[in-house]
Amino acid sequence: MPDADELVANALAAARGTDVREAERQLDHLMVGTGAADGTTAVDAAVLRRLVRGLSRLWPRGWQPVDVDRITGRRLDARAARLVRAAMAAQRRAQAEPVPAWWDDQLRELVSADGGADGTVLAGWASREGLDRADALRAAVDTLALVESLPPIAVLRPPPGTSGAALPRTAGRARSGSPMLDRVRALLAKAESTTFPAEAEALTAKAQELIARHSIDEALLAAGAERGDLPGGVRLSTDTPYAGAKALLVQEVAAANRCEAVWSDDLGFTTVLGWPADLVAVELLYTSLLVQATAAMLRGRAERRSGSGRRTKVWDESFLNAFALRIGERLRTATEAADRAAAETAGAERLLPVLAARGEAVRERLDTLFPGVTRHRLSVRDAEGWSSGTSAADRASLDVGGGRKPRQVPDRPDRR
Repeated sequence: MPDADELVANALAAARGTDVREAERQLDHLMVGTGAADGTTAVDAAVLRRLVRGLSRLWPRGWQPVDVDRITGRRLDARAARLVRAAMAAQRRAQAEPVPAWWDDQLRELVSADGGADGTVLAGWASREGLDRADALRAAVDTLALVESLPPIAVLRPPPGTSGAALPRTAGRARSGSPMLDRVRALLAKAESTTFPAEAEALTAKAQELIARHSIDEALLAAGAERGDLPGGVRLSTDTPYAGAKALLVQEVAAANRCEAVWSDDLGFTTVLGWPADLVAVELLYTSLLVQATAAMLRGRAERRSGSGRRTKVWDESFLNAFALRIGERLRTATEAADRAAAETAGAERLLPVLAARGEAVRERLDTLFPGVTRHRLSVRDAEGWSSGTSAADRASLDVGGGRKPRQVPDRPDRR
């Protein structure tokens, strides 16, 4: 009889092929095991061992625990994602190299409890999921096939086992527990929950005002300290439905907060590059505005005139695209107003060179990590949805008194 590692390799090879009968035959062999008294236990250990090895190879290729968890749930299901979490916990227990604190923070948020001894990880997961052995092995092989097929992506933070000397020390968590950020979170939470557009406008505008001021303060402090940090990055989920509209919203929020955004449609996320305080702002605002946009879209559906004959999906996409672009204009106007106010206080000769240098550093980081990035034009397929989305964004206006008319975005339809 083949040993356990060979059985797992054969089942994995068959799962990657097109012969369904062969895949089932190899799963049957896994069910039988090695023929020894502890044959099934040996198979479980071999599956986990290969899964842990596959995860270890992903970390130097740019993947982080949250990324693997997200794509497993996207391409397989939540059950497979929970298996990956248990395997990541097992891999962490065996990690001999130095592990960054942010890595353990991510893993701690994903794994609520210890997965048990490594020899019982697969059996414990199957028991919790209510799976018989055949279904558990089938799901485990599918999960393993996914993990081993993931391509390299941009390395945003030093992975475990590296010194990180040439990479950013920070990557998007700028004093996340600060009183100012707590105030921003509270304001955005109220904006999401209120049913009064004027109140949501005032709350979100105040949050953006605080964020813009905080970003400038952080930039001046960093310039004064003469630190050697590089811009970092975060990945935000832009999964279906309406992935393109979500990516556009990330792009608009990022641009207004001195960041760059690159959408990876096939992987279901957008990478945002920028300085720590700005990355925190993008995360907070994107999460809140996505909630507000979705609520406004649902209200807009109910208000559509009967008999319009428009498909809901096309209308929704146009609505969300228009919302994102108009919100982006409002955010940029607020940021520019904050810049002018700060320049009057700190002096333009001091502030503007700092902001210009930080912007150039972000663009250089973009060129380094994404040398082949491309752009595409936005198409609008439903004028009614576009108009409704623009109106909804106007009701959630983020203008904090800049007094300037919104700018026309290049390649964007003129709504006049």
